[in-house]
Amino acid sequence: MGKPQRITIKEAANLIKDGDMLTFSGFTIWRRPMALVYELVRQQKKNLHLFEVNGGTHTEVLVGGGCVAIWESCWVGHELYGKLGEMVAGKQVRSEMIVEDYSHAQCVARLLAGAYGLPFLPTAHSMGTDILNPKYDMLGRAGKRDGSNPKIPMKKYDMMHDPFYDMGEILLMPAANPDWALIYAQAVGTEGTVRVHAQTYTDYEAIKAADKVIVLAEEIVPEDYLREEPALNLATGYSVDYIVELPWAAHPTGSQRFYDVDADFIRSFYAASKSQDSFNKWADEWIFGVADHQAYLEKLGITRLEKLRANSVLGYSTRVKRGSR
Repeated sequence: MGKPQRITIKEAANLIKDGDMLTFSGFTIWRRPMALVYELVRQQKKNLHLFEVNGGTHTEVLVGGGCVAIWESCWVGHELYGKLGEMVAGKQVRSEMIVEDYSHAQCVARLLAGAYGLPFLPTAHSMGTDILNPKYDMLGRAGKRDGSNPKIPMKKYDMMHDPFYDMGEILLMPAANPDWALIYAQAVGTEGTVRVHAQTYTDYEAIKAADKVIVLAEEIVPEDYLREEPALNLATGYSVDYIVELPWAAHPTGSQRFYDVDADFIRSFYAASKSQDSFNKWADEWIFGVADHQAYLEKLGITRLEKLRANSVLGYSTRVKRGSR
């Protein structure tokens, strides 16, 4: 493929169709592509299938917004600012959404298989746990493993006897190959090279496993600059299909070396997520009540944003209170 196409956030959301399977960059409340998540809700996408190594604030926004039909992962929450994924839990209990549970390591194994181009990955992850109880194969119970959807494996897992060293049974985890990887990075080059100033988590695997990749970046920088230290880059432009330059695109989650997690915002969201009615009121204010990302930032205000902005040397804000003993 050639040079990735530069598009707007609205165009990026419009590319994603109802029923598509998505995965994401980041970890819990760090480096989530929140601006694109908001726009997906604003465009009222439906029946999305999320596969992610772990959930976070972005998951709760999409689920609360009525965008998600299937969620496959191991955990969802907001770390210190809200231990539970209230929207996911509520819809699961009310049978309004299919939740397929894996261990953290099993999610990584599925994404790794997808990134390697393998149909499955042999592993011993979480063998002997109730995750492998056929009773909890929720996609199977819903009749979704009939082969009609190429993104849903016909088995949740399989077992085989080790044919090489006779070491007993081994677990086979099917690959995950989402339609889209939605990636947030601090910088992207003019030709699509991706630079992350932090832990990369499973971003590389997400990029390689997905059919298409959209990167939201704080800034577009000269390609030559990124190529001076290629070992620091996450992915080349050959792996990226679309790029969106959008400052503060991860808010309220954090972007290491650019801005801190907005703790107060996430706490407020978590409180609102405890019922659908209160979520809807929150969404009316923060998603549907603003026309676009720029209006969202204006509503947050320069004072709030500057408080979160990271010190250029330390990499984190010196204005955010972090507790005391």
